[in-house]
Amino acid sequence: MIKHIVMWRLHEQAQNNSKANNAKIAKEKLEALNGVIPGLIKLEVGVDISRGSASGDLVLYSELESAQALAQYQQHPAHLEAAQFIAAISTERQLVDYQS
Repeated sequence: MIKHIVMWRLHEQAQNNSKANNAKIAKEKLEALNGVIPGLIKLEVGVDISRGSASGDLVLYSELESAQALAQYQQHPAHLEAAQFIAAISTERQLVDYQS
């Protein structure tokens, strides 16, 4: 199993929305991937509530069947659509992929 974790910091304003609205939209877009992409076992999205200086604004936690499933997930049209929106609203992105 591969665990894929991504954290973003968001612009205060982007796509004519506030940071809070964009976080909500991004969460909805990402959570909509559940049950759509083969090999995706689980996907959760959280919006930061601590608002500390070291905090990200949005985090994705997902589990995939294999490295191949992760590669297919990353190229799936539904993922690419969500990723395009998030790229437009984010200032920073960090990720960790690991096998468990």
